[in-house]
Amino acid sequence: MRIVIAGAHGQIARRLTRLLAARGDTVVGIVRNPDHTPDLTADGAESVVLDLESATVDEVTDVARGADAVVFAAGGGPNSGVARKDTVDRGAAVLLADAAEAAGVRPYLLVSSIGADSVADGATPDGMDETFVAYLRAKLAAEQDVLARSGLDAVVLRPVTLTDDPGAGTVHIADHVDRGEVTRDDVAAVLVALLDHPRPGEVLELTSGGTPISEAVTRRAGRG
Repeated sequence: MRIVIAGAHGQIARRLTRLLAARGDTVVGIVRNPDHTPDLTADGAESVVLDLESATVDEVTDVARGADAVVFAAGGGPNSGVARKDTVDRGAAVLLADAAEAAGVRPYLLVSSIGADSVADGATPDGMDETFVAYLRAKLAAEQDVLARSGLDAVVLRPVTLTDDPGAGTVHIADHVDRGEVTRDDVAAVLVALLDHPRPGEVLELTSGGTPISEAVTRRAGRG
């Protein structure tokens, strides 16, 4: 497969790249900072330097053309303000969706966040930081946009709190999960499984658990 990953220098994205490259897939990683190119090369990806906050649809379409799937794993980062939560976590995700449709690429995996539904209909959870509210609103808006498109087979993955512990290879996937932790290794492995077993139109919440990843993904697909 040929997979295009937006936000390819992120921690989950780099793990995903290494897993895909190790099995022989072609990975095209979109990054904003050219200094990140050597890391992507070391991971086994082709690097495309493109700022998704200012790129045109045509520029991103050129990258997506010929891909078997696109993955949105970008984010404004923990130190970014309210404005960049919108321009990156929502705006860039929508831009990638526009490009995927223009390129005729249907599979679209969106890495979102647990709690995105807590801000639905303009809700503001008690005690939540303004910037985090903006982040969740941007993620929810991106989810709603990509899932509504008839030209995409979009899947949304909402991991709980992320850790850098070694992956267990087992998880729990459901419509709703309790808050907890999951390793970035396991999130990346779940993304690989979702590329192999597409789940169009679904929003999947992910936490640690005792079910092998391949079984957790196919079981949710009604196969297993």
